[in-house]
Amino acid sequence: MKASLFPVLILALALTACNRGEETAASKPPPPASSGNPLTAPVDYLGAVAKAKHVADKTINLAALNNAIQLFNAQEERLPKSLDELIAKRYLPTMPAVPAGMRIAYNPQTGDVKLVPQQ
Repeated sequence: MKASLFPVLILALALTACNRGEETAASKPPPPASSGNPLTAPVDYLGAVAKAKHVADKTINLAALNNAIQLFNAQEERLPKSLDELIAKRYLPTMPAVPAGMRIAYNPQTGDVKLVPQQ
């Protein structure tokens, strides 16, 4: 009887080991944004704040432009031919600031506006 249980026990241990490997690979958390070193914590924090500000600026600027385009479309019953038309007709006081290395791309046929890297 002991001889017939031995292969079953080996098979059960092998399957358990295989499942553990899959669980650890699937449940690994993403690498931390910081180095984990207390001495570099202020630098890591400032880097995270700068990155968050950059993302927030992009979001706010695009929201303001999209808002002005929708308002223009509702009142003028057409999309603006260019973003300068939004300023000329006073839908925007000035063109929103663009993050460094980016430019505004506007499609007058669809009204889509987005930030793209400068070329």
